[in-house]
Amino acid sequence: MDLRVEKTEKAIKNAFIELRARKPLEKITVKELCAEAYINKSTFYSHYADIYALSEAMEQETVASIINSIEHLKDYTFENSDAFTRALCLAFMSQISLIRILFSGKEQNHLGNQLDYELKKVIFRKYPEYEKDVEKNILLSYCIQGTYHAFLNNPEADGETFVKTIEKIVKCLQPMLADITEK
Repeated sequence: MDLRVEKTEKAIKNAFIELRARKPLEKITVKELCAEAYINKSTFYSHYADIYALSEAMEQETVASIINSIEHLKDYTFENSDAFTRALCLAFMSQISLIRILFSGKEQNHLGNQLDYELKKVIFRKYPEYEKDVEKNILLSYCIQGTYHAFLNNPEADGETFVKTIEKIVKCLQPMLADITEK
């Protein structure tokens, strides 16, 4: 990518994060973003169709970053779901500032849904038989969405306590997971 294009992308994204930290997505205008990024409107529109397209692109980048930071995701099995959930917790924590900005307000549930969808895609590539298994899908959603919502709703919890608690919960599910795996 051309260095100028890279710099412009970075300026647009940084300006968006600054604005998004202060106000809801629907209140951000292209005009104020351009002023914040020191670019003109035509430059913005050469990169994005509108503010929502920019937001969606940044959300997708964040989801990809979270997923890519989960070590051994491709080695996931229901037997090691506690390790998977621990890695997911750590991935959330590594992106906490960006998550709190991009997925605040009306967008809060959006990240959980995107992660649920994207993580299942990765897991289903390795275990295609899981895709049609309703019980496995429910348990995966519970681990992914439950971890995400517990994370959002307990900001006072320190990282270590949060991770250990989530691991304990998932370990309690291990007998149920083993039953499903044997079916």
